[in-house]
Amino acid sequence: MSGRVWFALLIVYFVWGSTYLGIKWSVATMPPFTTAGVRFLVAGIMLAAIVRLRSGAGVWRLDARQVRNAALGGVLMLAGGNGLLPFVETRLPSGLAALLVAVVPLWLIVLRRFIGERTPLLTLVGVLVGLGGLVLLLLPGSGGEHVDLPYALLVLAAALSWAVGSLVIARSVVPDEPAVTATIEMLAGSVVMLAVGAGRGEIARLQLSDITTKSWLSFGYLIVFGSIVAFSAYVYALANGPTSLVATYAYVNPLVAVFLGVLLDHEHLTGTELVGGLVIIASVGVVVSAEGRHRAKVAALVVRPGDESAVATS
Repeated sequence: MSGRVWFALLIVYFVWGSTYLGIKWSVATMPPFTTAGVRFLVAGIMLAAIVRLRSGAGVWRLDARQVRNAALGGVLMLAGGNGLLPFVETRLPSGLAALLVAVVPLWLIVLRRFIGERTPLLTLVGVLVGLGGLVLLLLPGSGGEHVDLPYALLVLAAALSWAVGSLVIARSVVPDEPAVTATIEMLAGSVVMLAVGAGRGEIARLQLSDITTKSWLSFGYLIVFGSIVAFSAYVYALANGPTSLVATYAYVNPLVAVFLGVLLDHEHLTGTELVGGLVIIASVGVVVSAEGRHRAKVAALVVRPGDESAVATS
């Protein structure tokens, strides 16, 4: 791979890993759902302008089905997934939240299995190992006395919502340009998050004078770097590097988040929690690796004339 691809991947590793702490700092004095809604509204508008300047108006000629599917994915992934994170990080350490979010690839395997897709044995082993890690993180009496269980379960629900949204996007007709799809997702998700924030009375109670400089800077970082720079780097890396390598962000991001939480915010995770988190990350690594090999095997079989029966049984 070129140096540019590695640089893009490093941006994804660090920036997306750092967003968990950025979220925690922003919601320290900002209302969680309204903050998330405004973040993705501004990011969506900025990304739309960038796409318009780069690709012209023609890229926005979409049919209703493309817009609907991208919007549904945005509601599931951003409102249901990312939108819940600011709320739960008012009660959970950012590092712990990141470790729980790491189960997204495991949720994807469970969902794919549920809809009848065949799964390699090693992938299933990885999922079972990940469930063991969750037990260590969440089971009462196994450590982690400061874990707020209802909020931790909300993170798992958010991860499930993100996984469902990912499947919707992967299996539906959406815009060909990924940045256009992302723009629609951000705008649709922001509408739902702002509505939830208004329904909870966040906007009515909001006092701008109560927001600290640290929260404002964190909020700006999330918009510019978390939503624009890192996403662009991810799309570039995905288009120019091996998918299996790019997918490693799923288990590198939580490590970055835990490290930054301890280093910059004096967060503390118990030994049991750290072991549970490492088990989850290891299981995600096994799943990503097994899935990469499985898909490569299927692709190799597909290009061999007369081997369709082998693909069907793989």
